[in-house]
Amino acid sequence: MAAAQAVQEMRTRVVLGEFGVRNVHTTDFPGNYSGYDDAWDQDRFEKNFRVDVVHLDENSLEFDMVGIDAAIANAFRRILLAEVPTMAVEKVLVYNNTSIVQDEILAHRLGLIPIHADPRLFEYRNQGDEEGTEIDTLQFRLQVRCTRNPHAAKDSSDPNELYVNHKVYTRHMTWVPLGNQADVFPEGTIRPVHDDILIAQLRPGQEIDLLMHCVKGIGKDHAKFSPVATASYRLLPDITLLEPVEGEAAEELSRCFSPGVIEVQEAQGKKVARVANPRLDTFSREVFRNEKLKKLVRLARVRDHYICEYRVGGGAGGRRSSRGVPVGSRQGCSLGAGVGPRGLRGPSACQSLSSQQGCCRQPC
Repeated sequence: MAAAQAVQEMRTRVVLGEFGVRNVHTTDFPGNYSGYDDAWDQDRFEKNFRVDVVHLDENSLEFDMVGIDAAIANAFRRILLAEVPTMAVEKVLVYNNTSIVQDEILAHRLGLIPIHADPRLFEYRNQGDEEGTEIDTLQFRLQVRCTRNPHAAKDSSDPNELYVNHKVYTRHMTWVPLGNQADVFPEGTIRPVHDDILIAQLRPGQEIDLLMHCVKGIGKDHAKFSPVATASYRLLPDITLLEPVEGEAAEELSRCFSPGVIEVQEAQGKKVARVANPRLDTFSREVFRNEKLKKLVRLARVRDHYICEYRVGGGAGGRRSSRGVPVGSRQGCSLGAGVGPRGLRGPSACQSLSSQQGCCRQPC
């Protein structure tokens, strides 16, 4: 029985010790363990695999993926970083820039401004197309001139009082509809995500006058198109109390972990420690510094349970990014079976080619 438990722990847990980590490699491949059938089984995978959404809003996404290996979890991370499309500034036509910021630096800053626009409503711009059309380009105008405030106090030294428009923000960016975009997109839907991003500072007589073209792209082409600010995953913590921990030891044990992991309860007039929420722990292994407590706790991680956390920094919100993850992996589209522009496959290729070859009308 002990041998079977040891094998099961080796297969399903990554154990954290005081001086090292055990069972770090995946070992459940065919023939590695006697008495275990680890050959690939589609039905078994579909039964065990699940995705549980823990938190979802416009700025973040947290979900659990259970029943997979690290390679699949990492594939989802890379898809979010490099394959989910967004809209970003691609070309800047500078008519006048007398600010202290050089043209190339200013263009770089503009390219990093997240644009609030649904990329699914646009096509990829064809390579070599300099002008763009209403189906593949968004146009913004930035025209700001700094002047002196005639009503400022004579003894004032505050630039906010002395000058007018001395700070150029994203709120100064004006959307210029192309074609029938004004009829397609309601007012206020096409804009920078944040209106208080500082672009440059001016002084009286200085001016910025330019035109921006925003196009659809993916992070694999340029980081400015990546919708994700941070993308990470970690294994689910598994904390086991090997013996009852009572009294002052229970209080001391709770202080060895992140808040909320160990809960101290009253039972029969005694303080008793119990594991409340292990997923909150960061595994600092502080408990191993206590000679009395380190023998009472086993720290491990569940090998096939991944906690995935993503923070959105671009124009695609958490909800839209989550819908974009499986786009490159789903099948069932005959047109998408080929390779589309930018090497896209599956429904992504279908969406890119639909305007040229027609849609197959299959769900993407």
